[in-house]
Amino acid sequence: MLSARSLFQEIVDDDEAYRLFCSIAASGEAQGGWENGRIAALLPESLRDLAPKVARHGADEDKHGRIFRALLRKRGLTPTDVPAATDYTMLLERRGIGLAHDKLRRDEPLGELDIITYLAHSRVTEQRAADQMATLARHFGDHPEVGKAIRMISNDESNHLAYCHEELLRLARAGHGRTIQRALHECAHAEIAVHRDVSLAVMDRMGRILKWPRGKSAALTAGIAAVYGYERLGGWRRMVSLTMPERRNALGGPATSAPEFA
Repeated sequence: MLSARSLFQEIVDDDEAYRLFCSIAASGEAQGGWENGRIAALLPESLRDLAPKVARHGADEDKHGRIFRALLRKRGLTPTDVPAATDYTMLLERRGIGLAHDKLRRDEPLGELDIITYLAHSRVTEQRAADQMATLARHFGDHPEVGKAIRMISNDESNHLAYCHEELLRLARAGHGRTIQRALHECAHAEIAVHRDVSLAVMDRMGRILKWPRGKSAALTAGIAAVYGYERLGGWRRMVSLTMPERRNALGGPATSAPEFA
């Protein structure tokens, strides 16, 4: 029977599949860490109070990248090159979603609209990350090799999502509501397509590594298409709603360390 649990178990049990999974995850988290670090440095004066939270967001993402690299080292593996078709962050940027890396490399202050764009992008992508890590935590939170890392990252992703909700609601109350909704809708519609494409690319490579039979690969492809169909018809709405989170000021303190993964 195909399930998220059985698929991830196959990946964890195979060194080459595990190497690819951790490499993709580490690369994406490292990119997120760099982006948030640059945004924290370039915040406009009117939103400088966000700097500690944006920096904390970036520090968490950097930590996640280190955790995935440490998981590889513990098994005696080294990171592998990440195929372009699986680079979720860069594929979103190519669709014009989020803040372009070219802009972040300049030493020019960002504007308020840029920060709305950043937070909307984060609200959508952190929804995806929080959902995926919650699923892994549910099935593998007690796994002796990856359980602790999954639980830690899942908690951080929930904090990131709560932070996005709270800050976007604050900006909506300041009069940016329509701009925020437009940014959220644009990002969500692009994200579901990119997520589908990346999922297909990852499954294709995993299938070749794990030598899946044609029927299994076809079933997984159909499942990815079904998820995309559901999200396109209305599932995307969960990514654009804004509600005050139970976790208030979720990024208000220093980033938690993970010395055991250093």
